[in-house]
Amino acid sequence: MTASWDAGPPVTTVTFAGCGDAFGSGGRFQACIHLQPGPRQAPVLLDCGATSLTALRQARLDPAEIGAVFVSHLHGDHFGGLPFLILDGQFSRRTAPLVIAGPPGTQQRLTEAMECLFPGSTQVRRRFEVTVTELSPGEPQGVAGVTVTAWEADHPSGAPALILRLAIGGTVIAYTGDTAWTPAIAAAADHADLLIAEAYYWDKAVPYHLRYADLAGHEITARRVILTHMSADMLGRHPACETARDGLAITL
Repeated sequence: MTASWDAGPPVTTVTFAGCGDAFGSGGRFQACIHLQPGPRQAPVLLDCGATSLTALRQARLDPAEIGAVFVSHLHGDHFGGLPFLILDGQFSRRTAPLVIAGPPGTQQRLTEAMECLFPGSTQVRRRFEVTVTELSPGEPQGVAGVTVTAWEADHPSGAPALILRLAIGGTVIAYTGDTAWTPAIAAAADHADLLIAEAYYWDKAVPYHLRYADLAGHEITARRVILTHMSADMLGRHPACETARDGLAITL
């Protein structure tokens, strides 16, 4: 893996409110990455795991300010916080619209999750609109002021899983979500300002997940790489590139 970082003026703030795996390895919150492109644009989230409300408040980030959530796939540690985020907006008298952008099947899965956790919650009239946009691999599309491009990931989750590339606030951020190695990772990360990459294990082969060895064995042209979604096996290692921790904030 090759990566270099050319420093420039701060444009977008990236806060890893949650950077853990599904099982809380190392006491970390589940996937919840907060992107603030500047004072004039609402922040967005990359994924919203079940622990996201707690993670956001721990990082002193206001859930009511979030304009959109980009969901990589429909496993609970990546989208399970959405019912809580929506209901928190309802009870805090939120009025700003919220956009949920995720893979095909997001609308149905979100409805089912909300009805499972809080029966009747999908029928309540709220002061703010919740819009679901379903993303498919292919051409870039605009969502809530962000240009997003998706690639198909290798991670069965009951619906297509996605690798995402966001053009936001003058920066480009690529995100693997959970996936086995696929050339789409290098394509999504091509000269991006930041690649946020899963590194579940160091070199142990686990189906449908990335190892650090997979990333180290391929050329990555992103200017900066930060590893996330690490198991206990990875947390004791010392990779050549940066690793996330809950609360880590960087500027691009």
